[in-house]
Amino acid sequence: MKTRIVQKQFKRIESKYILDKATFALLAEDLKEYMVADEYAQSTITNIYFDNENFDMIQDSIAKKNGREKVRMRVYDAQPTGASQAFLEIKKKENKIGYKYRLTSTPDSVTHFMATGENDKSIQDEKVMFEIEMLKERYGQIHPKMYIYYDRVSFKGKEDKKIRLTIDQNLLYRDYDVAVEEGKFGKNLLDPNKVIMEVKVPEVCPKWLEELLEKYQIEKQSFSKYGNAYKLAHNISLTREEEQKHATV
Repeated sequence: MKTRIVQKQFKRIESKYILDKATFALLAEDLKEYMVADEYAQSTITNIYFDNENFDMIQDSIAKKNGREKVRMRVYDAQPTGASQAFLEIKKKENKIGYKYRLTSTPDSVTHFMATGENDKSIQDEKVMFEIEMLKERYGQIHPKMYIYYDRVSFKGKEDKKIRLTIDQNLLYRDYDVAVEEGKFGKNLLDPNKVIMEVKVPEVCPKWLEELLEKYQIEKQSFSKYGNAYKLAHNISLTREEEQKHATV
């Protein structure tokens, strides 16, 4: 797989929608007028989320405390190895604005850094390292705690390429064997007949997209992949809305 050249820092408004695959198929036809496939139009995404032993970070995020931070390692290879290209990312939200900071490394280097604090030449980004240190001061040592996988299709605006739309499907999760090298397996995180659509814009949602969402009666919803995976893995009661989104397995 070719190496991805990526932006290191983001500031944007992100909105999520849960819809069935049949509805998205109709929407996709209308989107062709305004959007085109991204450079990486189809990808497989393996995420490893880091947390402390008590999962305090995700519990704070669910409770909307602090910056609702999440720390994850993301790999796009279909069959990841310890030498694959990997992104260490910190996501946080302030005043409904999402921020993401990331650096490019490998799973082996990221795992070693998170466990020991020792970094190699691939882990030099001062902002990412500062954010990690601040989180360790609050939560103590953090470890790989949750695996989440999904297939993604990505689009960008024809006129404004900063307008992005992604579709995630076939979501799996597990809280054991939490390493990219262990491969793709786990339990369903979402009803297999549904997808997660996420719209990412620098400021406001364009009018044409608002009209399409209204046309198909697609409403904005809250869905945290890590948050829901944590609840399911620990038998924590889901809300009625979350139960409707989750697959019966």
